Amino acid sequence: MSVEIVKNYFDANHINKEILEFPVSSATVELAAQAAGVEPARIAKTLSFYTKEKDAAILIVTAGDMKIDNSKFKHFFGMKAKMLAPEDVEPLTGHAIGGVCPFGNPDTVKVYLDVSMKRFDTVFPAAGSGNSAVEMTCEELEKAARSLEWIDVCK
Repeated sequence: MSVEIVKNYFDANHINKEILEFPVSSATVELAAQAAGVEPARIAKTLSFYTKEKDAAILIVTAGDMKIDNSKFKHFFGMKAKMLAPEDVEPLTGHAIGGVCPFGNPDTVKVYLDVSMKRFDTVFPAAGSGNSAVEMTCEELEKAARSLEWIDVCK
């Protein structure tokens, strides 16, 4: 189970954050917001895209109320945004759909954080399963996710 991958990742990297495991699904922004008792925008959703070579994943973590702006994505990455096919999500990210998060991924994964989250004191990314999350500041998320940089690719 990939929540165990995240727990092990947190332990190995001395990330002292409590992983919240809910008795209900948190697999969508709306469900996660209900489970965590916060507004949907504070859910840090992790979107997964193919690299140019289509052999690895790019993860972009955004505020829950945002959508990818295709022209901004193309300008930044030099390619059209193509989300991972369902059958490629777990092999390329290490997590199943609904639990994709920026923690404990294969070394080939590139993680970026969208500036849309910076308006909040804390956000709630998933923690490896369809019923988990972790509350973090943006600074904690940046460090824990080993983010390459903050980008602006949402509308």
